[in-house]
Amino acid sequence: MYNFIRRTAILGAASLALLPAAFSAQAETLDRTQVESIIKEYLVANPEIVLEALQELDKRRVAEEESARKEAITGLSDQIYNSEYQITLGNPDGDVTLVELFDYNCGYCKRALSDMMRLVDEDKNLRIVLKEFPVLGKASQEAARVAIAVADIAPDKYEDFHLTMLGQPGRANLASSLKVAKDLGISEDDLQASMKSDRAAETFQEVFTIAEQLGITGTPSYILGDEVIVGAVGYDTLKEKIAAERE
Repeated sequence: MYNFIRRTAILGAASLALLPAAFSAQAETLDRTQVESIIKEYLVANPEIVLEALQELDKRRVAEEESARKEAITGLSDQIYNSEYQITLGNPDGDVTLVELFDYNCGYCKRALSDMMRLVDEDKNLRIVLKEFPVLGKASQEAARVAIAVADIAPDKYEDFHLTMLGQPGRANLASSLKVAKDLGISEDDLQASMKSDRAAETFQEVFTIAEQLGITGTPSYILGDEVIVGAVGYDTLKEKIAAERE
């Protein structure tokens, strides 16, 4: 209700601004009731102006959100692209960096995995940054904690861990994540020791702060240059955006 009232008020103001100059000049000498009557009569006679005003409001809202998001990306640049709480795939010195926020229980992330790996295989100058963003409950957080421990003690095995986790069926949790890590030859004792540290909590805090400031609420979400790309948009779209960023 509040949003409706606020939107209606803004619409009224926008509509007044769109009135002919003669009406605007006349309004200066009229009281509130007379002005409202003029506006109502004009809108009834010209209903298309309502759509025009709404479209303009939406255009301004989108522009403001994009501007705020770009400003936030600039302010968070180090945390987004060069944090110690992330894993890099592809060319570490690549000329373009694609950041992915993901959840091991996200079905769309699983589907997008082949797109990401295809990009890595085909584009030898692409750097990919992976950020754990477990938004789908406790099990996802458990899996992410194991992943962070793998990245901490055996970073050379993280890619295999990541591919296996997103490639296997079923729900990821503590038990399934530990099994994948142990199958890769990583000591469970070392994993447990790393998981007792503050590294996972610090990772989550940083990534969730980034997501909050950029308005990211789901996975997969990507950051490329000063743009946020939401959802599993597919290989072709990502490739086009990477090429545009490179230009």
